[in-house]
Amino acid sequence: MDRLATRIGTLLGRFKRPASETLPETLPEVIPEAVPEGFTAITKFLPEDIFIVGYPKSGNTWFQNLVAGVFYGVDPRFGPCTLVHDLVPDLGFGKFYRRYATPMFFKSHALPCAEYRRVVYLLRDGRDAMVSYRHYREAVDGIDYDFLKFVSPETVLHPCHWAEHVNAWMHNPYHAQMLVIKYEKLLREPVSELERLCEFACISRERSHLTAVASAVSFGNLRAREVQTGFGRPDVTLRPNKYFFRRGVAGSHKDEMPPEVLKKFLEHAGETLRRCGYATGGTEDNDGRLADKRYDHQQASEDASSRP
Repeated sequence: MDRLATRIGTLLGRFKRPASETLPETLPEVIPEAVPEGFTAITKFLPEDIFIVGYPKSGNTWFQNLVAGVFYGVDPRFGPCTLVHDLVPDLGFGKFYRRYATPMFFKSHALPCAEYRRVVYLLRDGRDAMVSYRHYREAVDGIDYDFLKFVSPETVLHPCHWAEHVNAWMHNPYHAQMLVIKYEKLLREPVSELERLCEFACISRERSHLTAVASAVSFGNLRAREVQTGFGRPDVTLRPNKYFFRRGVAGSHKDEMPPEVLKKFLEHAGETLRRCGYATGGTEDNDGRLADKRYDHQQASEDASSRP
């Protein structure tokens, strides 16, 4: 028995760390991933760069295509989706990007951060945004979501709930130079809103060019391209017969958001909707035109004060 114990002790001793060997006080630094030649890390920006930010399904991808058309001349009827993602990178996808110009435009759903010095904030009626966002999540996740639970504050959504996102950006804690573009007005008056974008970016474009871009980057053309070639990003896979570009209208909540869901949403988002010019008592017209009047006056003052 003693001999067996001695033998086991000898074997175990072979796996002991010699007294002369000690663990390092700190672990070695992780070597950062090499950036391919001609690319820039997706976290590196210049102060002149412009960030297209909005809550999911607030027109971000549509506006991404508009920017590619306005500043690079891309026509979605002929240019592939991958080209648009390359020219106007999505900060939620990929590790690197090519800098084709300064300023560069980036797409993001992020909450305010100090690095975003110039921001185009896309604002959409939260009721419509939540209708569209639920459809999108169901198409991507492959499951059906209970709509009432989906809009409830207790449910965790990425990046957060609509009112939280809008309130954070309207507060603008890092004092970014910011232009707010409403989805509904972009639908009605795309050329005038693109003119505001060019003024904000300090870039000149002929009105005829903006008119051509607005026509080319229509919802119908974007949907047709998606049907033919897909969405253009390997990280986005939708259910069969489901599309990213679904309806593209204002007021979709009126026939897609049940009364009990609307009531729940207004409990925590009603004040934000009203503050942003969206009527909640049935007084707005179908495309929010009346609700825009008060907000446009407020926005004109904010646009002027945000310019350096």
